[in-house]
Amino acid sequence: MADRDDSQKKSEAKRRPLHNIYGKEILKKRLEAENFTRTTLSFYRYVILENPDELRNRLYAEWDALGVLGRIYIAHEGINAQLSVPSHNLNSFRENLDSRKEFKDMPFKIAVQDDHGSFLKLDLKVRKKIVADGLEDGAFDVTNVGTHLSAEEFNRHLEDGKSIVVDVRNHYESEIGHFENAILPQSDTFREEMQMLLELLNGKEDQKILMYCTGGIRCEKASAWLKHHGYKDVNQLHGGIIAYAHEVADKGLESKFKGKNFVFDGRLQEAIGNEIISTCHQCGEKSDRHVNCANPGCHILFIQCESCSEKFEGCCTEECRTVLHLSKEEQKEIRKGKLNENRFFTKSRIRPKVSELYRNQ
Repeated sequence: MADRDDSQKKSEAKRRPLHNIYGKEILKKRLEAENFTRTTLSFYRYVILENPDELRNRLYAEWDALGVLGRIYIAHEGINAQLSVPSHNLNSFRENLDSRKEFKDMPFKIAVQDDHGSFLKLDLKVRKKIVADGLEDGAFDVTNVGTHLSAEEFNRHLEDGKSIVVDVRNHYESEIGHFENAILPQSDTFREEMQMLLELLNGKEDQKILMYCTGGIRCEKASAWLKHHGYKDVNQLHGGIIAYAHEVADKGLESKFKGKNFVFDGRLQEAIGNEIISTCHQCGEKSDRHVNCANPGCHILFIQCESCSEKFEGCCTEECRTVLHLSKEEQKEIRKGKLNENRFFTKSRIRPKVSELYRNQ
């Protein structure tokens, strides 16, 4: 009977489409109707994967059957995953990973906060790299990474004041939360930051460098990049901010991280402390509320307080609010760039900085 059940499950998995076929509203309703809890987690591993396309299809079928939602990148160099698993299927998901030698004993980073809305669908993509660094393959040894530090060790080095602390995240992430006295590169992408690091740390090759990011994966690349360029004492926070928050809570340590941790899912942030260290890009009041501009042709990511959200109808500028009230045909013309003498259209979701746009009006 068990063999027949296993065979039936495999047959059903094969019949499922290997991509999402539902619209956003349907996906939202399905998620809201769930009567079980979910666990949001992330993991990554640099490991040679011989056939990423075939692996992607197998994983999609197996994980879809377990109710997994999330965003996963697969490449020849490894896997990078942020996902949500039905809590009752977490052990089965672990067993699924362990069944492949490349993913066996994968460390999970469990989210600090979980509101059941981190992801709407399962999205597995094959990429050239699991983190877009803009560098050629083989340009440096990605396995020669920095020394991994626990939260306790990281705190100790922060307290002695002899280290240079570097945030290896984008400006919109560090804006709402970061470690005390950290260098905060004003980058839009990790690709930009890799080049900025060499400029910001020029002449500091012999000093102790402390690096951190959300979950650790960007520090793996960045620390190897610095070591390749002659930096001798490169260190990184093991497991990133997510693991740091758990260790601080478990061991009763003082948290040196101020503000919120930006996350790349529907939550957009999780609280590490109670401080709000950022301000609304429109009025300057304290706020750490990230939103996307309500103008579909803009969709820029920015910080907006509740009051300005009501005033500007969720838009980043008066211009975008004007566009929001145009007909769909006129909005379409603007998105095509035919009316781009105005500043309504941008292909980037984070450029230019809204605070600068607003000041220039």
